[in-house]
Amino acid sequence: MAHAPSAESVALLDRFVAALVAKGVLTEDQITTQIASTDRASPEIGARMVARAWTDPEYRALLLRDGGQAAEAMGVSMAGAPPLGVLEDTDKVHHLVVCTLCSCYPRAVLGYPPHWYKSAAYRARAVREPRAVLAEWGTTLPDGVAVKVVDSTADYRWMVLPQRPAGTEGWDAARLASIVTRDALVGVALPRAGQ
Repeated sequence: MAHAPSAESVALLDRFVAALVAKGVLTEDQITTQIASTDRASPEIGARMVARAWTDPEYRALLLRDGGQAAEAMGVSMAGAPPLGVLEDTDKVHHLVVCTLCSCYPRAVLGYPPHWYKSAAYRARAVREPRAVLAEWGTTLPDGVAVKVVDSTADYRWMVLPQRPAGTEGWDAARLASIVTRDALVGVALPRAGQ
């Protein structure tokens, strides 16, 4: 758990924000709007994007071509965010997202990164032994499925479009979104019809 900021840090931030507003770089309204947007971001947004891709072939094509435009089409502002790529899992390839340097994460569509995603252990082991990491999450893939580890960076963020589970035929988008977890969106887990 993060510690509360010190009084000195808060005072420094307040002076910095006041200087930006005084110089006309930002307005108080812009800051308030950005904070509200950041606070609204959550994995449910990514889950709704996946559910729509599972039910709408045109949206699926857009999502795979340009994740940022697909997010915008769902009402999510991607202004100022790095490009968003979407990795499609198939019968032959499963994707696992990691930021090997820090915690680069598509916050606009997944919210804040979980603590484990930022940990040095996850960042190193996901690259060295991805199948072992997946197994610790209860995710076991058939031997014929390759695991492709993709590095999310400051310049380009990634999320996973997992395969739609069998047994979800006829489900509406809301029900589909309910089985897509944050963990599935970075590839450590799979959506399951029985969830």
